[in-house]
Amino acid sequence: MARKRSETLDPLLVLNAYAQGIFPMADEDGQIRWYAPDPRAILEHANLRVSRSLRSTIRKRRYEIRMDTSFEQVMRACGARSETWINEEFIQTYTLLHQSGHAHSVEAWQGKHMVGGLYGVTIGGAFMGESMFSTASDASKVCLVALVEHLQARGYTLHDTQFTTPHLLTLGVSEIPRSLYEQRLRHAIMLPCQWSD
Repeated sequence: MARKRSETLDPLLVLNAYAQGIFPMADEDGQIRWYAPDPRAILEHANLRVSRSLRSTIRKRRYEIRMDTSFEQVMRACGARSETWINEEFIQTYTLLHQSGHAHSVEAWQGKHMVGGLYGVTIGGAFMGESMFSTASDASKVCLVALVEHLQARGYTLHDTQFTTPHLLTLGVSEIPRSLYEQRLRHAIMLPCQWSD
């Protein structure tokens, strides 16, 4: 459900919106709209589906996984498609959130080349996934597995994926009523979770 319009994307405004279960996306004309879908898509970490081929890829260590080494590059790669809500204003705002410790990236590298990644926003024990990209087989999925392991180890209890897509459904994403999501969000953002040690 689209909410009000906004001409600017202030980092504090974005964080406050996430804390209320609302997130921004840009239209094709650059207009920013705010969304609070019902139902809401989440990934219960225990339900993450890891296929046999993906397990093989992880076991062979085809990719080196890094975190927060190329946040802006991940955003730009996620936005490099024909239809995207990730415009320059989003990149600037979320890079500021990254610099303040509220937005993070997980990256898959092959040598000097980043071939997959994802990024999202954290508040307390909630991770709000934004987007992912891949230019090599299973690269973004390997990043997701690494992310889930990272979040589980640090006590995060809510992994928001906003909407379902056919791709996300194959990974175990499900939907819950917005009222339940908001209840879980209120609890999660109060947790003293830390992204890094």
